Amino acid sequence: MSKETAIKLFEQKQVRTLWNEDEEKWYFSVQDVVEILSESADVKQYIKKMRSRNPELNSNWGTICTPLKMLAADGKMRKIQTADTEGILRIIQSIPSKKAEPFKQWLAKVGSERIDEIEDPELAFERAMETYLKKGYSKDWVNQRLKSIEIRKELTDEWDNRGVKKGLEYAILTNEITKAWSGLTTKEYKVFKDLKKENLRDNMTNLELIFNMLAEASTTEISKEEEPNNFEENIEVAKKGGKVANVARLQLEKTTGKKVVTKQNVKSIISHKNKKVVD
Repeated sequence: MSKETAIKLFEQKQVRTLWNEDEEKWYFSVQDVVEILSESADVKQYIKKMRSRNPELNSNWGTICTPLKMLAADGKMRKIQTADTEGILRIIQSIPSKKAEPFKQWLAKVGSERIDEIEDPELAFERAMETYLKKGYSKDWVNQRLKSIEIRKELTDEWDNRGVKKGLEYAILTNEITKAWSGLTTKEYKVFKDLKKENLRDNMTNLELIFNMLAEASTTEISKEEEPNNFEENIEVAKKGGKVANVARLQLEKTTGKKVVTKQNVKSIISHKNKKVVD
């Protein structure tokens, strides 16, 4: 799951959302939605009563809701109950509220925005750029990051063509590419940068992004040439693609005397950018 989180507004009230890249669907905070529609002072208690009044809803609650990490009131990422559009509409049916109909229209609008982005990817890039710039990244870094998203999409399209399954198999191949070019597994790379649940690419320097892109672009081209027929063959292709970038990385490090893979993360990247502005 790609953690593309956002705060959506409905009648000036916040609804936490998360876009699942693999499933291509939005997930919404159940608590936020119920709180807005019920106008309850104690939303957790309201949900308990709502479930007790509706045995069918209660018995299917585990199917309707998916625990996902979203931003909590204390500023930390915590697991909360979420539901996709279909699940949220099912929950809304159990809330006697005049606000239900406009909320359904609001959900349709959110979905429509995403469809617009799929039909015109430039819209998604513009929104992503705006989000990264607001976080404090430099424009040069953002341009590299957006390019990396484009190259990643070309790779996953190729994997789809080769029958690679989203989720675990994607993760395994990504890990092989990362290890081949950087010398570190994805997990080791995150530990090296002192990351936990944060997105690794969002914590890469410009150079790291460039070599990661080279590794993924090389994997895509090699896959198109070799046309792997099974997962084991895809693993070998991933290793070959990563090694192309590894050769280039070692050559650059030998020439400059500096390591490409660094401990820098988003905090130090933004701090360095701000320091340059001050200087």
